Amino acid sequence: MLDAELLPGVRHTIAVASGKGGVGKSTVAVNLAVGLAQRGARVGLLDADIYGPSIPLMMGVDERPTIDPTGRSIVPFDRFGVRFMSLGFLVDKDAAVIWRGPMVMKAIEQLLRDVAWGDLDILVVDMPPGTGDAQLTISQKVRLSGAVIVTTPQDVALADAIKGVTMFRKVGVPILGIVENMSFFHCPQCGSRTDVFGHGGGRREAARLDAPFLGEIPLDAAIREGGDAGRPVVTLDPASPLSAAFLSLADRVLGALGAGEGEAPDVAGGGAMGWLKRGWTS
Repeated sequence: MLDAELLPGVRHTIAVASGKGGVGKSTVAVNLAVGLAQRGARVGLLDADIYGPSIPLMMGVDERPTIDPTGRSIVPFDRFGVRFMSLGFLVDKDAAVIWRGPMVMKAIEQLLRDVAWGDLDILVVDMPPGTGDAQLTISQKVRLSGAVIVTTPQDVALADAIKGVTMFRKVGVPILGIVENMSFFHCPQCGSRTDVFGHGGGRREAARLDAPFLGEIPLDAAIREGGDAGRPVVTLDPASPLSAAFLSLADRVLGALGAGEGEAPDVAGGGAMGWLKRGWTS
């Protein structure tokens, strides 16, 4: 059941999802969020990948969040024009989160409810891979404006991406489109192009599923290096082809949400902090 009290100042909430792990979903989510901010939108980024949170590393923050003066809300971090929060900030870096479904669902709901997101044009939610508890919790609690499905070109990834499309459609969430990550490798030395994982599968499946195709993101060491260094590649060289790929993705997402290219959508107009203070140990 949708909860009207969740995210009252957020105009659009979009899920960045994948059917399987290892396709670069978090990399796409981070660079998409920063790209949307560079296009003028007020953007938040929620790391809902409870078992494998990546946002702290990719956004370059390694510290505990603070609580606002009221004692009721967690203050999100703010970097590159994006407000962001992750379970990774609330547990020890090397700790394994060994939780059953109900605890995962409660944790996600609290990250939605107890973080002071404020007024945002778009909240990007980095989903865990698959079609399980986290996806159902968010789609049932929050009115999602749509989902971006990340895949790579090979058949095994595409098969799982199709399941992601099917799942979101079953719960009434629009598919904003499919993006093909690691689409090709362009050799910086010789200039040749290699389709390491094949090529074109994302576009083909998008057409078959009657879903928009949002573009191709190349396989490039600079994207990985930026993520490891806490500097998303879209912030390093805005004029580079890599940044252009992510900014094009941001433009297409804005278009799918009803805004023109480069135009941000209009913004619509308790004290459950014990779990933070306990450090999520219970």
